Amino acid sequence: MKIEKLTDNKIRIILRNDDLKDKNIDIRKILLTTPESQKLFLEILNKAKKEINFDTEGHKILIEAYFQNDDVFIFTITKYIDSKNRPKKFLTAKKVHTSCYIYQFNDFEDFCDFCSFLNKNNNIDLKHLFKSSILYFYNNTYYLIVDNIDAFHKSLNLFHSSLSEFSTFLAYTKNFKFKLKEHGKIVIKNNAIKTGIKYFG
Repeated sequence: MKIEKLTDNKIRIILRNDDLKDKNIDIRKILLTTPESQKLFLEILNKAKKEINFDTEGHKILIEAYFQNDDVFIFTITKYIDSKNRPKKFLTAKKVHTSCYIYQFNDFEDFCDFCSFLNKNNNIDLKHLFKSSILYFYNNTYYLIVDNIDAFHKSLNLFHSSLSEFSTFLAYTKNFKFKLKEHGKIVIKNNAIKTGIKYFG
């Protein structure tokens, strides 16, 4: 693990798979709200406080994250200073927008089955969970790209576990996303999940 101080209010953390060997955490699922990932996040904040005096207690923070490749996960933490210098009585607010998640479907019917499942289970808040979703066809396989996910959203775990019943979760890499954009065929361009629910749910 590497912690870099970018400014007084911003740091960068670089995590590798080797850093998580003893923590029973899959680096591809680190942004899911699980007890293990939350514990790791608190450990990182404590480490940043001790090593570079980056104290987030009482501050609202913004977390921006992405996978560099299957082995490296990078995120930045920005803390916001309370301009009115009020006492530190409010809880820390965490908001993460990942670059994207990618899910692989064996066939189009699996995607339709997932949309049908969502249509029958309306307890997943899709509207505020992510900003966009696109379905691609590439090498005889369907890929769903879900962009700008709020990784601390209450519905994320249920959304991810539900999707995993119908597809395979892939670690995000910029190269693969670029490959899909360049060589894949767009099946559903605008809000693929919402469109899928409308027509196949």
